[in-house]
Amino acid sequence: MKSSVGVCVIGCGRAGLVHARNFRTSVPHARLAALADPNETAAKQAAKELEVEAWYTDYRAALQNPQVDAVVIATPTIYHREIAVAAAEAGKHILCEKPMAMSEAECDEMIAAAERAGVKLQIAFMRRFDESFLAAKEAVDAGEIGEVVLIKSLTRGPSVPQPWMYDLKRSNGPLAEVNSHDIDTLRWFAGSEIASVYAVGGNFRCPDAAAEYPDFYDNVILAARFRDGKQGLIDGALFVKYGYDARVEILGTEGVILIGDVREKRLVIGNSAKGLRQPAVSGWRLLYKDAYLAEDAHFVQCILEDAEPRVTGYDGKMAVRVVEAGNRSIREQCVVHL
Repeated sequence: MKSSVGVCVIGCGRAGLVHARNFRTSVPHARLAALADPNETAAKQAAKELEVEAWYTDYRAALQNPQVDAVVIATPTIYHREIAVAAAEAGKHILCEKPMAMSEAECDEMIAAAERAGVKLQIAFMRRFDESFLAAKEAVDAGEIGEVVLIKSLTRGPSVPQPWMYDLKRSNGPLAEVNSHDIDTLRWFAGSEIASVYAVGGNFRCPDAAAEYPDFYDNVILAARFRDGKQGLIDGALFVKYGYDARVEILGTEGVILIGDVREKRLVIGNSAKGLRQPAVSGWRLLYKDAYLAEDAHFVQCILEDAEPRVTGYDGKMAVRVVEAGNRSIREQCVVHL
């Protein structure tokens, strides 16, 4: 058995660099063996910052590197299936950022490729590794709020969407890019699969995108019913500007659990000019810093111990299923049964 795992991060954008920095300095028994990005400048700059000699503009070349045992896929979603299948065929373990793929069919291809090759496939739902989420899950499982009735999860991002996100054929929209975590959160705390959804979307903050991408939405609400009767509600938004907002409410027959706070610190600043104000969380990289590290460490541990990842390809596929159903519900203005 190997004593360490060589990792190649494919995609040197924001999420990719979070993983790359973790594997470079903080994940036990791991080494950052290579980086890959089709943008030569991005790949070269990341390699320089992280002091990594091997960098590529073609991920297929990285898969030929014998020092690479595993890959992190942090590219736009439209490329996930292609890269994951190629990585599996090259015998590399896979940690794939969310959303897993563009469709259920693509998810099935990724799962089958990993099973054929005997490699690990973990989906990067890092909230399952967050300390508060883990404590909430323990409380739910211990029956501290009785039977779960309703799970509400919201994610609102402050940044303007990346240009490719406007095209739902390339991104699957905010339900995929923003709310995949919320979908997984609902499933995880409910302990059941979603049976039907009704979603409503609208473009309120990105009017310049409306002419070319009339189906783009930057605000969405999705109501869900689970197979066992539980209820779910998702609230998603892009470009909200006030900060990064991620909160969860789990309502039970005997109580409630609240996760998250828009405030960055327990700090209030007051003066005569601006009154009272509290700094808001600026971004997901700060809020989930420790969760990303725990997720990356878990991936390496699963490889070294030949264990099943906590978040599997099936979990990724179920989230994609709900994304597809939600987008259909928005288009057709109807309830969609899964």
